Formats: sequence, C-alpha cells, structure tokens
Amino acid sequence: MNDLTTTTLEPSKYDRLIAAAQEVAPAVTIVTHPCDESSLRGAIEAAESRLIVPVLVGPAAKIRAVAAEHGLDLKEYELVDAPHSHAAAAQAVALIRQGRGELLMKGSLHTDELMREVTASATGLRTERRISHVFVMDVPGHADTLFITDAAINIFPDLDVKRDIVQNAIDLWTTIGLGQPRVAIVSAVETVTTKIPSTIEAAALCKMADRGQITGGVLDGPLAFDNAISPEAARIKGLTSPVAGRAQIIVVPDLEAGNMLAKNLTFLSHADAAGIVLGARVPIVLTSRADTVRSRLASCAVATLYAAARRRAAQVAA
Repeated sequence: MNDLTTTTLEPSKYDRLIAAAQEVAPAVTIVTHPCDESSLRGAIEAAESRLIVPVLVGPAAKIRAVAAEHGLDLKEYELVDAPHSHAAAAQAVALIRQGRGELLMKGSLHTDELMREVTASATGLRTERRISHVFVMDVPGHADTLFITDAAINIFPDLDVKRDIVQNAIDLWTTIGLGQPRVAIVSAVETVTTKIPSTIEAAALCKMADRGQITGGVLDGPLAFDNAISPEAARIKGLTSPVAGRAQIIVVPDLEAGNMLAKNLTFLSHADAAGIVLGARVPIVLTSRADTVRSRLASCAVATLYAAARRRAAQVAA
C-alpha cells in the first residue's frame, strides 16, 4: 500500500488485532505459490510473529531459490512441491479438503487463478454461502476499524448475493471479537428512489434484517457515504439511527464502487487495508505485493482469530 504507512510507529487498530491473534494457537496455513520475495516474506513474517504455521505449496526449487536470494530462513516449514501456479492452487485446495490446514493464503499467483480452484463445483471449497471479500481498514483519525465489502470478488451482486456479503462481514466482525457491528448499506443518496436501484436493494436488505434473514448486526440504508461515516453529516441530514454517522461496516453497491473507495482511503488518507475472503470452507488471506508489512500481518491475524473461533465452536459442538 502507500509507503507513508510503512513508517507509522504509533500503535494502531491493527496492532490490537495482531496482539489478540498472538494469544490463540497459530493456524496452519496453506500458502499457495509463494514464489516471489513479498509473498514468501509475508508468510515467514507472519509465522515469526506467531500468527500462522505455514505450509508452502509450489515449485520447491524456486521457493528455495527465492529464500536464498533474499536471506529468508525456511527453517522447518513444510514444503509441498507443485510444478507451477495452476498445480499449486489445485494442490493447496486439495490439502484444505483433506483437513491439512485451517487457512488458505495467496502467494504470487493471480487471484482469479486461486479462486477458480476454490470455487470449482466438484473439487473446490464452496459452501451454501456466497464467497465474498472484506477489506479490513485502519484509517488514520477514524476511531473504529472499518470493513468495506465487497470490493474484490462479486462485480455486480444481486440482492441474494448482497445478503451473503452482508452476513459474511457481520460474522467476521463478531467472530473476531469486535462486538455487534453497525452496518451501513451505502449508495449515492440516503433516500429510496427507483432511479438508483442500489437504494432499493439497501432498503430491502434492512427489511431482511428486520425479518431475521440477516442476523448479528444493526443495519441502516440507503446511506450516502458521508452520512454513514460522519456524525455531523448525519445530523445535518436529520438522520437518527444507531448506524448513521457511526458505521463500522460499509456495504457498497458493487465492486467498482468498493474498490475505488478502498483505494481512495489507502492512497489519499494513508489507510492500511488488510484483506480476507469469506464464505468458503476456510478463510482465504488475499495479499498484494503493494501491502505494507502491517497489512499482511493484520490479514493473517484476522484470519487466525476467525479460524480459532471456528475451532472453539467445533469443539463445543463435538
């Protein structure tokens, strides 16, 4: 992300998430094709920070060569040989299906390449829930951790898909211990109008929450971004709700809007943006070569906290 964030030394919201994740057992993480410095270093730094236990899947000789070139110690990390990125993605998903890992982590391959294996109908990691992405953002000067969804997977989601996008984000927020989230379904305006279909979908999502079709969060929408995030803007518009002006989860109309919003916050407000994919059998850590060290660690921390909560729930159920 932005270079300015790499020099930030004061404690951040991410530091609290990382510290919380270090209190639970590190999650065994299948790292797919970590064949460049940033992806391999990210996995190793997360392991050294006691967040994950990596299993490295990809061309073994190439991974060792990258490690040697950049002075990275592979220690005793398990290395599963796969000839190329396609094979690494397939092998990584197979290891998850075999119960060998609790998290999946993207290395130096295209997101589409990994997600194609994740979403394969016969051999992938699909569940009854639609897969979606959440940006977990630390915005300087903003009191709360901010979730933005979906800005990476679903391009033009319909109402049914948006229901899963909202539920995935709420489940992540509550599962990692942040409490009950305030969820804003945003559009260009805060009034319902047939001229802007996303306002109608926002109103429908709020009614779905009223009827118990979405649970765990407090929803309001449609809201414009300013009156979702700014108490003063909400006051001026006369909006009174638990969410208006105080939103913690921002649900965008489509991927284009969400991606631009997240990148505006990153490059204009110097925010850090961690990323995680939900709705599959296991959380998926999506990292970018532009991510800061703190963003990479935060992505792993959020996924590890989520995996630990799922582990506890499975033990209770057993």
